[in-house]
Amino acid sequence: MWRRLQTLAPALRRAAAAAGAAPSPASARAAPLSTAVAAFRRTGPLLSADKPAAAGTSVEDVMPIATGLEREELEAELQGKKRFDMDPPVGPFGTKEAPAVIESYFDKRIVGCPGDEGEDEHDVIWFWLKKDEPHECPVCSQYFVVIHVLILIQYMHLMASLS
Repeated sequence: MWRRLQTLAPALRRAAAAAGAAPSPASARAAPLSTAVAAFRRTGPLLSADKPAAAGTSVEDVMPIATGLEREELEAELQGKKRFDMDPPVGPFGTKEAPAVIESYFDKRIVGCPGDEGEDEHDVIWFWLKKDEPHECPVCSQYFVVIHVLILIQYMHLMASLS
């Protein structure tokens, strides 16, 4: 304890001098707690976590250092497009006559059914949806069918060339 006071004494004397009090050995020993706060006050942020967050960081600020897929995503964002569509497909409730269409680049895909909105909503049921095999959700009786995206793109190009 005495050694700690000896090491704090110079800082306490400087704090007392800055506060306008005359440094005396008695005052340094009498009030170590009142001046210790002023002696060790932080002057500014020392760690990056203490600094305020950069408000208004935009794509232009990150663009010079972005590479690869991140750069592609940022370029698409500047053009107002989405490079990676991560949102779940949303559409009307699938019936047997008009099933919910799920696009895929492959012949099968894992699909999750959350049910309909409101009271008909249920926990997500996951299942494999295969090409040319409509699937019915066992909980809400919603129908799903998968369409191969490459075939859909070829069909769209064919229709565009005919018109």
